[in-house]
Amino acid sequence: MRNVYLASMAVIAAVGLVGSPLLISGAPLEAQMGFIQKIFYFHVPSAWVMFLGAFLCAGGSIAYLFRGSERGDRLAVASAELTVLFGVCVLITGPIWARKAWGAWWQWDVRLTTSLLLWLVFVAYLFARRYGGPGARKLAAGLALFGAADVPLIYISVSIWRTIHPKTTVVKTLGAGMRAPFWASMLTITALFLLLLELRLALERARARLDEAHLAVEDHLE
Repeated sequence: MRNVYLASMAVIAAVGLVGSPLLISGAPLEAQMGFIQKIFYFHVPSAWVMFLGAFLCAGGSIAYLFRGSERGDRLAVASAELTVLFGVCVLITGPIWARKAWGAWWQWDVRLTTSLLLWLVFVAYLFARRYGGPGARKLAAGLALFGAADVPLIYISVSIWRTIHPKTTVVKTLGAGMRAPFWASMLTITALFLLLLELRLALERARARLDEAHLAVEDHLE
């Protein structure tokens, strides 16, 4: 079953990575920003999976903190790495778009600042796991919960504060020619995220089996 799921995500991602750029290139140009607006089709899906990764990491961390679930911990670390990865995509594509739209690479806008904070929290999560000592995993799990709490703030920030960032309603206002490329990109990036997540989890499971084998050998030698 897992192999079927993995193959399905791989096929969707592969087809999407070929087909989505073709749809995006054929999408109509936005009246004010022109060609640079096409970054939207990559920027928004990357932000979506960054949020998804943050929530999955928090869910796995809760399972580890309250039930001692090793499976939850494996999900947490795999999701954290992908949150950082796709967060880099968000933080690179955003300023490129901003340079054309606002005339500056970066503004300390509420949404931009909270998005940067989210990325930094999950970078800190990975450092905490690696260098945090005996309680590293619990420390990292606490950071994951803090990071996940930032996601709703990022989403609603444009509705609460005055901001230069586009509103969350922009997707609903897309023209007919822009909808297919956008949703194709969303499906592609989501499938790519799920594919990478499953591969990363497979690596964590293999590491766990290797650790168990080492312990078994040590017990036998004793």
